[in-house]
Amino acid sequence: MTRQRAQRLAMEWTVALATRHIPDDLGRIVGPPSDDSLGDLRFRALLADDDWAALPLAVRRRFSKRLAGGRTVVYAGEVLETRLSGSGWCLAQMARLVGGPLPTSRDVKMPSVVTVTEDMASGGQIWTRLYARRSGFPQIIHSAKRFAGPTGIEEYLGRGFGMALRIGVCNGALVFRSESYFLEVFGRRFTLPRWLSPGTMTVTHAERGDGRFAFILEVNHPRFGMLIRQTATFREAAL
Repeated sequence: MTRQRAQRLAMEWTVALATRHIPDDLGRIVGPPSDDSLGDLRFRALLADDDWAALPLAVRRRFSKRLAGGRTVVYAGEVLETRLSGSGWCLAQMARLVGGPLPTSRDVKMPSVVTVTEDMASGGQIWTRLYARRSGFPQIIHSAKRFAGPTGIEEYLGRGFGMALRIGVCNGALVFRSESYFLEVFGRRFTLPRWLSPGTMTVTHAERGDGRFAFILEVNHPRFGMLIRQTATFREAAL
């Protein structure tokens, strides 16, 4: 998938929102459809056609869900596994300086809620994750997926810090992997050198059947190995 094709499909999706017309699988503009049938093509635009077709239908629908107009999707589930090495725990504490995007507790079998809504400012999506803990308030993590940057998609974590992502498909699962990290200061963006990188962050979205999917977060460092691994399962909540 070339960046030019991704940008073209993303533009078609934007035009579709404005005109209520949407391109079909052959690129032809059809419509006008009903509001409920108007999908989000931005994730699809970042994948080759064969990769997109290799995803389970439930995953494709989940990542084509239209959230414009203030809609919010809520997923409810529980954390099954959280592993933090000593270095991973230190990294999670240091990450509080940029909004705390990493799990800080090893609690398992605890409820979790994820909400996804459109980011009106950037045109991306805001993901909010709530993790209950056995003591104290739940941990709440905010991040924004923006369809921008050198790879066509990036995740903004807060305080000017974010990462460019590569999106791919592996064994029928949708995989987001960090390509590089950046810091935005006074309107300028600086790419962090690899020796300052916290490691490769990978998020896997895998279908589990019966409406459930697994969210698997991993942070691997080239020197210190696996720093963090968290597994949770979710299903869409009826509102």
